[in-house]
Amino acid sequence: MKKIAVIGAGSWGTALALTLGRNGHQVRIWDVDEGHVRNLQAQKVNNRYLPNCPFVGDMEAVLDIKDAVEGAYMVLFVAPAQHFRSALSSAMPYLTKDMLIVNAAKGIEQKSLMTISQIAHEMIPDAKYAMLSGPSHAEEVGIRMPTTVAAASKDQAVAKAVQDAFMNDYFRVYTNDDVIGTEIGAAMKNIIALGAGITDGMGYGDNTKAAMMTRGIVEITRLGVALGAKPETFTGLAGMGDLIVTCISQHSRNRRCGLMIGAGEDPKVATKKVGMVVEGMYTTEAAHELAKKLGVDMPITEAIYEVINGRMDAHDAVDMLMMRKRGSERV
Repeated sequence: MKKIAVIGAGSWGTALALTLGRNGHQVRIWDVDEGHVRNLQAQKVNNRYLPNCPFVGDMEAVLDIKDAVEGAYMVLFVAPAQHFRSALSSAMPYLTKDMLIVNAAKGIEQKSLMTISQIAHEMIPDAKYAMLSGPSHAEEVGIRMPTTVAAASKDQAVAKAVQDAFMNDYFRVYTNDDVIGTEIGAAMKNIIALGAGITDGMGYGDNTKAAMMTRGIVEITRLGVALGAKPETFTGLAGMGDLIVTCISQHSRNRRCGLMIGAGEDPKVATKKVGMVVEGMYTTEAAHELAKKLGVDMPITEAIYEVINGRMDAHDAVDMLMMRKRGSERV
């Protein structure tokens, strides 16, 4: 049994904490929302984000981040991507060089255009860092539905340590060494899921969604490779696997937000109605800037960017994509 800190008590943080608790670890959960933490302490279940999944074993929510992080073997960050920097900064006074830093949030930081690993290594150059990602909705992990994810780290000993901590009979973990590819796959699929939801909301069918997903993974791969990722990563769990589940699932916040936008809802109103962070809305902005900076052709991403910023009607965006200059699938 090892002490593991979980920073962020949303649905995904809670589902991962439950998995660790079921594996016999001592889990301490902290969140920036003090009122939410007090509810967790009183109820021993996350009724706000993951009801019907009560705490197990040695799981506790704590009000002071020091109580969560100090003496931990692993610190798991599940705060939204745009808040990772501040969450890591809060934990840093209690981190030691031997602790594993694991991130399970998906996104690219706005303005800096940095991935989570780049932020982590900027702040802690010698961090023992890993990314945990894959097709994994919290609602299903919480009730033990079979799930597979990838633990990515440049240090395979770190990746295997994460694998050992999480793996059990319903949560299978594979390792890989392509951190940037895993991060880009995790972040970018939220954009394509927004697009899939938009086309569903417009009343289009399976053909349209298949086109969105297939050409979407091409764009994701282009951007990833431009950043140094391995192309094969995007055919795996953190690429196509995560893309599929996010584009088709009823649990997907990004698809749900897209559904409302496609049906005519204002993007800002749709985001508020989802009730939780819709990472794709932030990541689209960052991907738009990255594509320009790197000279990467990402027409679907650009169309979604125009729609969610109110610069283009969704029907016009579809027409624009369908009537682009003829091309080869292999380019």
